[in-house]
Amino acid sequence: MTQTAIPFLLMRGGTSRGLYFNRADLPEDRATLAGVLNAAMGAGQPVNADGMGGGQVVTNKVAMLSTTSDGWADVDYFFAQVSPGTALEVDFRPTCGNILSGVGAAALEMGIVPAQGDETRLRIRAVNTGARVEAVVQTPGGRVAYEGATAIDGIPGTAAPVALRFMDTVGTLCGAMLPTGNAREAIDGVAVTLIDVTMPMMIARAEELGLTGDESKAAIDGDAALLARIEALRIEAGQRMGLGDVSASVTPKVGLLAAPRGEAGAVAARYLTPWACHPTMAVSGAQCIAACALLPGSVAEGLAVVPEAGPANLRIEHPMGHMDVLMDFARHGAALDVRSAGVLRTARLIARGEVMIPASVWAGGG
Repeated sequence: MTQTAIPFLLMRGGTSRGLYFNRADLPEDRATLAGVLNAAMGAGQPVNADGMGGGQVVTNKVAMLSTTSDGWADVDYFFAQVSPGTALEVDFRPTCGNILSGVGAAALEMGIVPAQGDETRLRIRAVNTGARVEAVVQTPGGRVAYEGATAIDGIPGTAAPVALRFMDTVGTLCGAMLPTGNAREAIDGVAVTLIDVTMPMMIARAEELGLTGDESKAAIDGDAALLARIEALRIEAGQRMGLGDVSASVTPKVGLLAAPRGEAGAVAARYLTPWACHPTMAVSGAQCIAACALLPGSVAEGLAVVPEAGPANLRIEHPMGHMDVLMDFARHGAALDVRSAGVLRTARLIARGEVMIPASVWAGGG
């Protein structure tokens, strides 16, 4: 036998796509696991022709699900980001809220948790960050429903809603909302907020980098000088945030902010993943940007249109529309207390089967 077969689901979660595995079907050893995921996605070649990846960060994501020993959760969700163009080290540090949108449905499809009726409420533990998430999945007749009337910007048509409520999201990787203790500081003359809410981010005003904030993904991705400057800032931000050398890591991500264009908008944002602009907006990034918008003294102060007290909806404008984040928060002087963040997403099962990897990478057997 020259190849190893591993059961998988291919799912769209929010505006991302990835492979969903039962963790029991994969190797325990982290180095071997990374090799398996790289092989499954076809990492190391720009279009991932030798694997299941799609040539973009948002289509090279992996969710690994398992039963949990956590007293609160129903299922554990372990996330991995595979690099599309190069066989870089697989990044196991962050989580992904868009891919999490499909975790409830995947857990039901895999039989990890049973359906509870016409709606199934699941409690998900994000293993990478320790965040707790409640998800409500539509399960009429005890089966996952994918068709429905909910639309999200960046995905054509409509689908069944998946309601998510994120808790314990502050200081997920850095141990504090503001790892440096500053709401605003400068890196190479650029004012930034280094913040960790769901996802560690370096956030700056678009104008400080010569942008309007209305740029398309193609315009940002095509500006090599801009991306190089942002990357230099991000690497320094990673050091300041206690993340070490982040040159091969997708964290921290980058947010570029501008005043909202729509009457209902809180702030306009471009989210970098980090070496390219996200076509829409990451769920984790939207939560972090919303927290930055609410934080007194941040780079968003005086730019974002935000309420004085929560819970309240914040609309984050992105290149293909917007994402609404329901923030439950309170301000205490210069401090911000984020209790939870809610978003409405959709998901769809695209394919199921076995992905084949070379037996030289892993011969199977757990």
